[in-house]
Amino acid sequence: MRAFIAVDIPKKIKKEVVKIQNSLPEFKGKKTEQENLHLTLKFLGEVNQEDLEKVKNKLKSIKFEQFETEIDSIGTFNARIVWLHMTNCNELQKEIDKTLKDIFQPEERFMSHLTIARVKEIKDKKSFLKELGKIKFDKIGFEVKEFKLKISTLTRKGPAYEDLEVYNLK
Repeated sequence: MRAFIAVDIPKKIKKEVVKIQNSLPEFKGKKTEQENLHLTLKFLGEVNQEDLEKVKNKLKSIKFEQFETEIDSIGTFNARIVWLHMTNCNELQKEIDKTLKDIFQPEERFMSHLTIARVKEIKDKKSFLKELGKIKFDKIGFEVKEFKLKISTLTRKGPAYEDLEVYNLK
């Protein structure tokens, strides 16, 4: 199974993210569907059932406080992935890495981000990035109360996500 660990975005926050998506400059590609908006803390890839059970049990041992995060800026990876930065998520990600180090390699460089669009083609990269830089929004804060172990099934319409386990923060 294709698995990952994530923080889901609350519905009211998703509505704010959609407003930002709607202000993106023109591009050919795909905006992340509202129901699929999440912060990936760790992508596990293809995992067999035995390892998945180990992951479930190890994640139960994590004791982590609830915390506030803010969506505070917009950016891109090579003008191909448009993202929103999320604050204060690195410590939880490190705790997950530490907990799963016997099964998975730690992330070499984690950048806490919410993918909001995947760009296939743009007419003018420089212009696109300039227009993206003009997008302004108030910081969008919310409390992270849990994280989830999810599986992803790739379909013709895009990925479909299913929660396997929910891990509440203290």
